[in-house]
Amino acid sequence: MNDDYKELVDMLASVFSRNRGTNEERDEASVDYELWKRLASLGLDRLTGGESRNGSGGSWIESMYLLEAVGRDAARAPIAENDLLAGWLLDNAAIQADDDLIRTAAVTDARGFSRAVPWGRAVDRVVILYPRSDAWFVADVPVPLAEASLGVNYAGEPRDDMGFELSGLSGIQVDEGAVREFHFRGGLARAHLIVGAMSRIQQLVVEHTTVRVQFGRPLAKFQAVQQLVADLASEAEVARAGAEAAAHLVHERGFSDSHSRFAIAASLSMAGHATSTVVRNAHQAMGAIGFTAEHELHRHTNRLLSWRSDFGSVRSWDDYLTEVAISAGAAKLWPSIIGS
Repeated sequence: MNDDYKELVDMLASVFSRNRGTNEERDEASVDYELWKRLASLGLDRLTGGESRNGSGGSWIESMYLLEAVGRDAARAPIAENDLLAGWLLDNAAIQADDDLIRTAAVTDARGFSRAVPWGRAVDRVVILYPRSDAWFVADVPVPLAEASLGVNYAGEPRDDMGFELSGLSGIQVDEGAVREFHFRGGLARAHLIVGAMSRIQQLVVEHTTVRVQFGRPLAKFQAVQQLVADLASEAEVARAGAEAAAHLVHERGFSDSHSRFAIAASLSMAGHATSTVVRNAHQAMGAIGFTAEHELHRHTNRLLSWRSDFGSVRSWDDYLTEVAISAGAAKLWPSIIGS
């Protein structure tokens, strides 16, 4: 990590430390506006957006560290949706949006329907990517104009089925590749959130097993508990390595590159499978306290279980990797894996 990134990470730690608490009551279906205002004042709400459109012109690497901080804090802040999806679509379509409204993004079908839109009811506008006459268009739609069937994920975050009246929209046409890039962008963003949440879970488990005493000694002294924690830590590190490798490839080559997409799929497969071990071992190590409303562990574990399926199931990413490997053939399989 270079000095510029270290300064960013240190700043993020300071910003989110003011937001962390283990016992406060919170509405998981709403945006934390106090935190959002702090992020916006620092230019973090549109970190990667074009500077000509009120963005900060940051890189995906910088966004990776921001998303890890959001995941670590279980923050109610739709940074990925507002910046990396909605903001990217607006920039791609050259639609001006120099306001301070909060946005999410969704891909609709030909009827204007989109299922499980992240943060749908909680934001001001939805940037939709919709099909019309064998082409794809982008429009920036106020939430009140959408019909919504409200839903939540395991963590209580909004995942609303939304319908939009497409006939009255004067959208801007974009390249059809935007649909595929949307999918990979959202997936990689979730991988970074997962990495952040896993780091906090690991910290909570280590603290608990070190302090908690049973049969006259700390839980961390028992071999079975040590094994749980070691497996958790190793899987969390696997997820981190995969997500960081994918981020660096995207930074160098972009999302249209086949090696970038292979790395993103691998990172989501790794993070998804790691989630099973991390969630199971964390709750086994911490016992009943991790399920209580007063403790923060379940906020992170429930988010892991939800986030890993937001842009495709773990099985779907495994299938993608399998298809790439088969199509590459024996001679090209290893170069595909190492990105050469």
